Amino acid sequence: MNILFIGDIVGRPGRLAVEKLLRPIQSEYRVDFTIANGENAAGGNGINLEVAEELYRYGVNCITGGNHIWDKRQVLEFIDQDSKLVRPANYPVGTPGRGFTLLKGPSNSVIGVVNLSGRVFLPPLDDPFHEANKVVSQLSTQTKVIFVDFHAEATSEKIALGWFLDGRVSAVCGTHTHVQTADERVLPNGCAYITDVGMTGPRDSVLGVKKETIIAKFLTQLPVRFEVAGGPVQLNAVIIDVDEITGRARSIERIQKFLF
Repeated sequence: MNILFIGDIVGRPGRLAVEKLLRPIQSEYRVDFTIANGENAAGGNGINLEVAEELYRYGVNCITGGNHIWDKRQVLEFIDQDSKLVRPANYPVGTPGRGFTLLKGPSNSVIGVVNLSGRVFLPPLDDPFHEANKVVSQLSTQTKVIFVDFHAEATSEKIALGWFLDGRVSAVCGTHTHVQTADERVLPNGCAYITDVGMTGPRDSVLGVKKETIIAKFLTQLPVRFEVAGGPVQLNAVIIDVDEITGRARSIERIQKFLF
């Protein structure tokens, strides 16, 4: 089974990249299931129903979130009903939505998708390690194929979770920093790992935001309004080959495509 995971989609430029590039990538890599981080897909912050449905039309099977999942308040109106949209599982009990889901894959297979948020340099949610332990134990009774999007800032926290879950999940892929790392590997017990998948959005930007705005903020330390940049766009992703029977990853490969 080939699972494609698309790094943080930023605003309209990121959605354009998905619209134009996803189907060719799915064909080239014989993709069976596509997951995308969409917490910044609507205007650069948050997600709404229109944008979620747009991404599904383009071929995304599941959308994961992160610390910006609530930035568009409309998400509260549909997140409970959308089984293909997950927010970090380590939000407190009673938070709307779901932190993990089970979805149908190819040939009647079942894929578990988990979303977690880090706590280092991010809001102090519940412990992602204990939550991962609980969720993975629950999902493993229903499927061997479990994918984890760990939305976190600190590389050490991401790497530690990868080792913590090695042998229990098919993949731990980091998001949030918007910069694709070059440390993809399959850990000894079959967990595909990468510290950050990267960003799908404006290439000539600072993490998707107009570079002039961010430079001005660093120079003056004054508040600025973040706006999604224009220009050429990129799509960052990984393709993971997973054994459907054992749930172990065979390989993980970085993907970087450009749309000019």
